[in-house]
Amino acid sequence: MDWTAFGLSLQLAGATLLVLLPLGLGCGRWLALTTFRGKAVVEALVVVPLVLPPTVLGYYLLVFLGGASPLGKWLWETFGVQLTFNFAGLLVASVVFNVPFMVQPVQRAFEGIGRELLEAAAVHGVSPWQRFWRVELPLAWPGVLSGSVLTFVHTLGEFGVVLMVGGNIPGETRTVAISIYDRVQAFDLAAADQMALVLLLVSLVGVAVPFFAASRYRRR
Repeated sequence: MDWTAFGLSLQLAGATLLVLLPLGLGCGRWLALTTFRGKAVVEALVVVPLVLPPTVLGYYLLVFLGGASPLGKWLWETFGVQLTFNFAGLLVASVVFNVPFMVQPVQRAFEGIGRELLEAAAVHGVSPWQRFWRVELPLAWPGVLSGSVLTFVHTLGEFGVVLMVGGNIPGETRTVAISIYDRVQAFDLAAADQMALVLLLVSLVGVAVPFFAASRYRRR
């Protein structure tokens, strides 16, 4: 078992969730409760990482963030920051790739809140901030939980994007998915089986949590 790679994957998944949770809440709620010209285009852009092959998305991120790109040159010359073949690059790539896994469940959850409840809260003088915390978020939390779990679990198993942007640097960019691939290439099937089983169990638990929480919520 490559515990270093597994620990790096956990670190990446946690960091991705911390970045995407507030962004997903804001974007998902905005898409759910507002109507504007071009909304379909924004929703399509949110879904693109879900349908685009991971290697293609990884390639475009590598070109966009690499040292030869205008953004890459500016970041390096101004801040001394490089966003390829390091953990920072992995985080940026992971955030981009997981946008639909966080935003869509949150959007659907806020769309399911009855408008009459929001109107009643406004009539009773509840401020928008209080309405969000006391009315909207408690009703939308199953979707928020689902998006959070999907984002975390999906990051653990991502292969194509992280390999393209981060490469395969031990202790820095080699995640558990890449380590499994390396073990298979080296015909070390025992180690590959062990790591794959851990990812399978984590994924099963992660997928079961939102269903269990939603079931309890409906019963209550």
